[in-house]
Amino acid sequence: MSEIRNKIIGLKKYMDSQIVGQEELVNKLIITLLADGNALVEGAPGLAKTKAIKTLASAIKAKYNRIQFTPDLLPSDITGSEIYVAAEGKFEFRKGPIFANLILADEINRAPAKVQSALLEAMAERQVSVGGQRYKLPDLFMVMATQNPIEHEGTYNLPEAQLDRFLMYIKIDQPEAETEKKILRLVRQEYERACGEDDSCWTKSGQTLEPLNIEDVLAARQETLRVHMSEAVEEYLVQLVMATRHPEKYDAKMAGYVMYGASPRATLALDRCAKIHAWLSEKDFVTPDDIQAVVFDILRHRIILSFEAQAEGVTTDMVIAKLLKLVPLP
Repeated sequence: MSEIRNKIIGLKKYMDSQIVGQEELVNKLIITLLADGNALVEGAPGLAKTKAIKTLASAIKAKYNRIQFTPDLLPSDITGSEIYVAAEGKFEFRKGPIFANLILADEINRAPAKVQSALLEAMAERQVSVGGQRYKLPDLFMVMATQNPIEHEGTYNLPEAQLDRFLMYIKIDQPEAETEKKILRLVRQEYERACGEDDSCWTKSGQTLEPLNIEDVLAARQETLRVHMSEAVEEYLVQLVMATRHPEKYDAKMAGYVMYGASPRATLALDRCAKIHAWLSEKDFVTPDDIQAVVFDILRHRIILSFEAQAEGVTTDMVIAKLLKLVPLP
């Protein structure tokens, strides 16, 4: 196994020891980071969403910023704006919080569409345009946006065009009883040791972390590109996406549930993330299991259901699960 893969797997193990009970969230965040994408995370308050991205940023020595989305937020509060400097008699651009490596867009659905759209250019083009000038964002850049599935009053649904910009749509649930005990004991230890953000924190759980930096992450991205995917597995991947667009080929009832299928971005995302999942699993080739491990997070926000499906309580996850049964394995 390569040295860089050892480091990334070590990072995952370290984060699992700090974010107890959210192994799937940790795994999907690392996949998103290595795929140069952005993640939308949905979960109730208190499920360690903020802690997860803060821990990830600290572990790779990346700059982290948190943006709290509220109804009165303005686009310039995210991107920055031009300020007139009287002493110099000219305008000067003051960078907003979007100029960081890892961004937490907390409760993104609490801000109106014009504010949400301020993230679009940053997420897609890795740049910000203000006053006719373009400002490049860092090479390592990732947005983790969160939304609360419980409260809907005073929220604004993300439009499909913006949802498609997110590589993954990750849903997380409440922990089980045994996991809850582990969380309780871990937090007790943290209080007892009164550990701040110093070097002693890296071993407080008994899990050490090999030093990492941004260059390691960029190198890992290049290494994951070399993971092999056979033509048969590639055909299976494409057929899964095509099944969301033409479900009538597999099941007549499914055709009435799906209004629009996944875009080509889904195919590209599924290819990239399946390769990274295989790489993290210490394999040099992709299997159907790798595709199935990430397919829900990649497709669930790219399939638009019909009114008939919504009336019958059918969800996108149910549609994806059905298609996985119908599309033949290679």
